[in-house]
Amino acid sequence: QVQLVESGGGLVQAGGSLRLSCAASGRTFSRYVMAWIRQALGKEREFVATIGWSDGTTAYADSVKGRFTISRENAKNTVYLQMNSLKPEDTAVYYCGAGQTGSHWSEFGSWGQGTQVTVSS
Repeated sequence: QVQLVESGGGLVQAGGSLRLSCAASGRTFSRYVMAWIRQALGKEREFVATIGWSDGTTAYADSVKGRFTISRENAKNTVYLQMNSLKPEDTAVYYCGAGQTGSHWSEFGSWGQGTQVTVSS
């Protein structure tokens, strides 16, 4: 399994931006599908975005489409989540995950410890 460490969370005002990073260990990082999910206090985990390993195909939750951008840099074993036009409802702990191609994010075997994002109104 790949090990993941997220960073870049913090407190930001509504309308602001943050960029989350997820650093991965392991020589086969480029073979994993990567995803960001989030979990707000008292709520279920929610899919945010995913990116494929070969062609970089991306997918987003409707709630973040047009505001968030997921990207990856295989040479640095890092995946990013650029978050723009943040809203208070984006407040959550954000987790980075890695899984096998074709698997659903809920089946991913590797997750980071999470980074808190708080958006004030």
